[in-house]
Amino acid sequence: MSTSSPQLPLALRYPPDQRLETFVSPDPALLPQLRDFALAGVRRGLFVEGASGTGKTHLAIALCAEADKLGRRAVYLPLRGIAGRLRDAAEGLDGHDLVAIDDVEAIVGDRDAEVALFDLHNRLHDAGRAVFYTAPAAPDQLDIGLPDLRSRLGQCVRVPLPALDDAGRHDLLRLRAERRGLQVDAATIDWLLRRVDRDLLALTALLDRLDHASLASQRRLTVPFVRQVLAKD
Repeated sequence: MSTSSPQLPLALRYPPDQRLETFVSPDPALLPQLRDFALAGVRRGLFVEGASGTGKTHLAIALCAEADKLGRRAVYLPLRGIAGRLRDAAEGLDGHDLVAIDDVEAIVGDRDAEVALFDLHNRLHDAGRAVFYTAPAAPDQLDIGLPDLRSRLGQCVRVPLPALDDAGRHDLLRLRAERRGLQVDAATIDWLLRRVDRDLLALTALLDRLDHASLASQRRLTVPFVRQVLAKD
């Protein structure tokens, strides 16, 4: 189930919006840290923790894209929805240079899945591979039933992700619009942020919708046009 198949271009393996260069963080040291990890990894692994909408999945996918760009084999493994099949899904991942494991909380309480993740972590660690985890809280706050797994995850380097303020959300929308070739001014972005859900997933979905509407109408993203699109709800 490798997502690093050479037959697929980078943009198809990993959504183009989800790149390190489009991630906005109030911590200036975060992106250099992640780029170093994508290049060489650290034996202890990285464990990113943050509330919903702070960009954990974005970073997991972006890290794989960065590693892939650097010529390393990377794979993104989302745990949500595959807890009962984790052992099967984890087969063959040992040969990857980097494994990004998203939503650790999805397997909490599932003994078989916790054991499967523990075994995978040990294999990756013993092989000197880079392993990256995301969850809404630190390992000791997740109610993981398997003490050995909780201990292993607790040995990772922890990276807390704070929620973005309005300035950060503004920068995020601007960067993603620019990468899509969308013309949108600061006043329009500010108008949007005052009137829509500020969750990052919701903002990204809204930008997708506005992108399609702009292409169909051949119009720039101005306040009157955006108001017209939103009024159709």
